[in-house]
Amino acid sequence: MIIGLLNQKGGVGKTTLAISLADALAISNKDERVLLIDPDPQQSALSWSQAKDVSPNFSVIGLSTKTIHRDLPEISKNYQHVIIDSPPRVTDIARSVVLASELILIPCTPCVFSVWAFEETVSLIQEASVFKPDIKYAILINRKSSNTLISKSLVKTVKSMNIKMLKSMISDRVIFSTASLQGKSIFEIQGNNQSKKKASEEVFELMEEIQEIYNK
Repeated sequence: MIIGLLNQKGGVGKTTLAISLADALAISNKDERVLLIDPDPQQSALSWSQAKDVSPNFSVIGLSTKTIHRDLPEISKNYQHVIIDSPPRVTDIARSVVLASELILIPCTPCVFSVWAFEETVSLIQEASVFKPDIKYAILINRKSSNTLISKSLVKTVKSMNIKMLKSMISDRVIFSTASLQGKSIFEIQGNNQSKKKASEEVFELMEEIQEIYNK
C-alpha cells in the first residue's frame, strides 16, 4: 500500500497520524517492511525517529522534493507499505504526494478553517487525477472533539460535499501529544491505561478500514 496524508492546512495532526499508522502496520505485519516518507522541510517525523532511544518498527526518510512520485519506485522497492506525510501549503510537493499515492487520506479536525482547507486539498487531488485517474481519497475525522455538536456538524458538512468519509475516526486524546513529547508512538507508551487502549483501538480500526478500501 502507498498511502498519502494530505491537507493544505497545518495543525490537523498529519504527522502524528502518519507515525501511528506506520507503527500499526509494522506491528500487524511483522514479516513486511514499512516506510514512512517525510517530505516536510521541517522534517518532524524524521527528527522524531532520530531522537528515539531505540529504532522504530519502521523506516523513516526525509524527502522534501517535488519529484517524490518519480523517486518512490526505487526508494520503496524493498518495502511492502509506504506512508507519505506532507507539508502544508507546499503545492508542488503536495501534487507529487498525490501522484505517488494509491490512497489519499485527508485528515480534518472539527474546525471551520480545516473544512475550508480540505476543499482546497480535494481540488488539488482532482486536478492531479487527470494524470492518475485511479487515485482513491477520503476524509478522515481527526482529533474528534468531545463536543458532539461540533463533530456532528463537521460530519454533516463533509457528507453534503459528496466526498467519501471514513467510518473510522480518531479522537482528541492527550496520549498522542504525550507520546510525541516522549519521542514515542502511542503503542510504546508504558502501562495499560484506558486512554492508550482507546487510542490504539481507533488507530487499528483505521488501519483495517484502509486495507479494506485498498483491496477493493
